Amino acid sequence: MFTGIVQGVARVERIEDRSGLRTLGLKVPRGFDAGLQIGASVSVDGVCLTATALHHDGADFDVMKQTLSLTTLGALTPGSAVHVERAAKGGAEVGGHVLSGHIDLQARVASVRTPENNRVLRIAVPAPWMRYVFAKGYIAVNGASLTVAEAQRDADEGGWFEVWLIPETLRMTTFAQVHEGAALNIEIERQTQVIVDTVRATVNEQLAPYRAMLDKLKG
Repeated sequence: MFTGIVQGVARVERIEDRSGLRTLGLKVPRGFDAGLQIGASVSVDGVCLTATALHHDGADFDVMKQTLSLTTLGALTPGSAVHVERAAKGGAEVGGHVLSGHIDLQARVASVRTPENNRVLRIAVPAPWMRYVFAKGYIAVNGASLTVAEAQRDADEGGWFEVWLIPETLRMTTFAQVHEGAALNIEIERQTQVIVDTVRATVNEQLAPYRAMLDKLKG
């Protein structure tokens, strides 16, 4: 479990491909690896990975083929910057919201605006994922817990949402370098997904008899 509060930016120092697997060697910020052990979970750009080896000022993480294809980790190269967060400890303050580190989809930056002391990302979301995104709700973008400022849902349940980033967030993350067209890892807020899916299933169940009646009338 993670909180979505990015603890630093790590750099990819080494990439090693093996059959069905890719190893990422990361150089982490000073102090981040204090007490880190092999087998520990770390969020890397929002993806929950397991530390498989430790080295001076960094660690190795193995990434499966499926994870490489479903997330932005497959596009990383030596020198790439990524958000990192250690797994939350019991009793720790949750400054963001609870994250699993399981990415739901990749989304693209549709536009970037830079009003004074802010940076606004408009993020295009493919169908059907916008059904879970609401203004003032939580969402995780590359592992960072953010609040949705505005959202627009299309008829096909695609659409877009915007997040506003303050200077402190820009200082602690890679979002200052994100450009139009960039791919981002998105994890939707799980409680919202459960509520939406439950309501949809209940409504569909209640409407089922009426749909059958309408189908008979059409026939």
